[in-house]
Amino acid sequence: MTVGSRWPTLFVLCAGTLMVILDGTIVNVALPSIQSDLGFSQSNLTWVVNAYLIAFGGLLLLSGRLGDLLGRKRVFITGLGVFTAASLLCGVSTSPGTLIAARFLQGVGGAMASAVTLGMIVAIFTEPRERSKAIAVYSFVGSAGASIGVIAGGVLTQVISWHWIFFVNLPIGVAAALLAGRVLDPDQGAGLRRGADAIGAALVTAALMLGVYTIVKAADFGWASARTLGLGALSVALLAGFVLRQARAAQPLLPLRIFRSRNVSGANLVQAVMVAPMFGFQFLVALYLQRVLGYDAVGTGIAFLPITLAIGATSLFLAARLIARFALRTVMAASLLLLAGGFVLLTRLPAQGAYGAHVLPALLLLGAGAGLALPTITTLAMADATPGDSGLVSGLASTTQQVGGALGLAVLSTLAASRTDHLLGSGQDTATALTGGYHLAFATGAGLMLAAALLTATVLRTGGRSPHAAPAEPLPDQHTARAKR
Repeated sequence: MTVGSRWPTLFVLCAGTLMVILDGTIVNVALPSIQSDLGFSQSNLTWVVNAYLIAFGGLLLLSGRLGDLLGRKRVFITGLGVFTAASLLCGVSTSPGTLIAARFLQGVGGAMASAVTLGMIVAIFTEPRERSKAIAVYSFVGSAGASIGVIAGGVLTQVISWHWIFFVNLPIGVAAALLAGRVLDPDQGAGLRRGADAIGAALVTAALMLGVYTIVKAADFGWASARTLGLGALSVALLAGFVLRQARAAQPLLPLRIFRSRNVSGANLVQAVMVAPMFGFQFLVALYLQRVLGYDAVGTGIAFLPITLAIGATSLFLAARLIARFALRTVMAASLLLLAGGFVLLTRLPAQGAYGAHVLPALLLLGAGAGLALPTITTLAMADATPGDSGLVSGLASTTQQVGGALGLAVLSTLAASRTDHLLGSGQDTATALTGGYHLAFATGAGLMLAAALLTATVLRTGGRSPHAAPAEPLPDQHTARAKR
């Protein structure tokens, strides 16, 4: 691939990523309209979101490995096609069952397209400084997509109808797939015989899907309920069975040797802890704006614009320079401290707050921290990936992000709801009780960010070099690993 064609290729990959990420949040604002139009019950309405999350989170790891085996370009374009076709089905749905099934199919396509994107970026941008810039752009698109989804969902739902939050994907998906066919270099992949572990694929997919389902439904049944504990134990058992299978299989789906890299293992651990409060923050701040300050859907989306701009300014213009100058571990720890500070500010939100005085400073601090953290942790997670494993490592990083985010959202929202109920029972007014619940969740988020900073300082001891330093030892290839045994 020529130097001049790299950035158009990145544009195509980011367009596909934006469409998938945007769809994860654009639906939230339209849920009341969908419920009244299609006749969803309150309990079944959550499946409009959960069906997508379960398929997406459950298939990321498998999709990443399929990219290495079948070719990342092929899997990416197929994913875009499935996602676009499913978006059409969502838009024309006339019953709850049809919409839920189409949303599950959307999650399948989204997982296929997303899982291999980072692997392709790492393969295309081999020069460290260019790779840092490309990952910064990718990270910005991913984080901005969530905020844009809130705005777009409110506008499209109020101005036209909820159907158009899905129809808007059609021209983007078709254009991205056509352009991908032209600008992405073909890659053959290693072939299914190099890792067609059907049993392992079934185990890990079932474990992840069941795990995500258990997390997202825990708020309904209780974290200590027999249902939650039983399903959680079954998910862990399936995952343990998968690990045992990979240790013994001749051609494993997930070669366990990749975890020998401190970059891979440590970065995924830090990312899981970091994204847990970030997913919850977006949900809870939106609730604070709407239920306490009285914002409507469009106003809530616009209120999130400053954090999007802060993430963009930091990730696009500052992150690559800092990563080139300082150790990755140093940049990561500093960004996590900024994020912790933003959550501390959120714990001081008053029941009679003002956006400019109380919400905006926290959003700007969180945006600056996220703009540094996202490209840095992505660079760390992909630093030691070999060409043959880059799709798998990319899928693993995406899986960690989704599972960690789902768990964080479920835990923080449950903490907030429990605290609110307690305050209401003690005689507090609604606004004060709601704000008190959010305070507990945000304080927990600050603690998690500090824990992630501590992990960065300890776990990433050998994986915290800048890309311009001496390269880290690459992941051992399969034949070398076997020879050593």
